[in-house]
Order: sequence, then C-alpha cells, then structure tokens
Amino acid sequence: MMTKDFENEVPGDEGSDATASGPDSQEDSLTVDDILGAEQTDDAAIAEASDEHKDLLLDLKRVQAEYANYRRRTEEQREVEIARATGSVAKGLLPVLDDLDRAEKHGDLADGSPLAAIAEKLRAVVSRLGVETYGTAGEAFDPQQHEAIFHAPNPGGVADGTILDVVEVGYRLGDIELRPAKVVVAGSAE
Repeated sequence: MMTKDFENEVPGDEGSDATASGPDSQEDSLTVDDILGAEQTDDAAIAEASDEHKDLLLDLKRVQAEYANYRRRTEEQREVEIARATGSVAKGLLPVLDDLDRAEKHGDLADGSPLAAIAEKLRAVVSRLGVETYGTAGEAFDPQQHEAIFHAPNPGGVADGTILDVVEVGYRLGDIELRPAKVVVAGSAE
C-alpha cells in the first residue's frame, strides 16, 4: 500500500487539473466542474442508496410533504379564524348601528352634537372592519339579499318587486352576509 507524504508535496503538481494516464483518458474523464454541475434528482439519490437509506429517504420525503400540508392548513385556518372574529365583533355592533340610524331618522343626531360625533366615529370603525351596508329604496327585490317583511300595494309608476322602504339595513362583511336587509316590497305577495 502506498502512503502519500503531504508535507513534502509541491503545490500545483497534482490537483483538479491532474490527468490520468491512458489512451482515452482525456476524452472520457470527468472534471470536477462536471461532477459538481451534475443535477442530482431525488429518484437518483434513492436509486443509489441502500435499502435502509431508501426507506429513510422516503420517510423524510413523506414528513416534508406532511409538514408542507400542515403549514398550508394552518394558514388557511388562521385566515378563517380572523374573518370569524371580525364578523363576531361586527355582528355585535349591528344593534348599536340600528339605534344610530333610528336616532338619525328622528333628528336626534344634529350636526355638531356629541352623539353625532360618536356615531361618526363608530361608523368609521365599522367601515374599517370591512362591513358594508346594502338595501335602499328603489332597488329590485332579491330574496338572496333581502327579507320581505311586507308586500305593499303597488303605488303606481313602480314596477312590482321594487323595494319601497327599508326597515333595517342589511350588512355584509366581504362575501359573508351578517344580516339581510328587511324591506317593504311593491306588489302582491304571490
């Protein structure tokens, strides 16, 4: 067996540019760049591994896939919980908003009054949460969005199925309906 003396070796004599002797060694030899640049696939790594290592590599791949799925599910659940919490807060504020709407209709929210300032701030907070109102007089009645609490005779000049009056405004948070609009609809109940 031959031992190599690294202390007396002259730098540059051998290395990555060293060539092997033989007739076809120049054409068929791999360089370090060829080896380092070669793409290693998962399938190739598994094929070269022993049976025990194959099982371990497959287990590792399965655990990585499970972890990726866990992270995705956790992120989706987090977004759902944020939307649910926001909806819960917004739903709790709906009776207060109804009271403010009634006070405004009766003239109790005069400009510059303290109650008007509080109402404005509360409505701004609800708007920042993403809550939108819907249901106005003159719209077409949509049973998916509106709840008809009364069918009034058509006063003339108004098409059947038109909203005549809004008793309670409807609220939605994004695609989620917090409460349907309660409306009076023109036309018969049929």
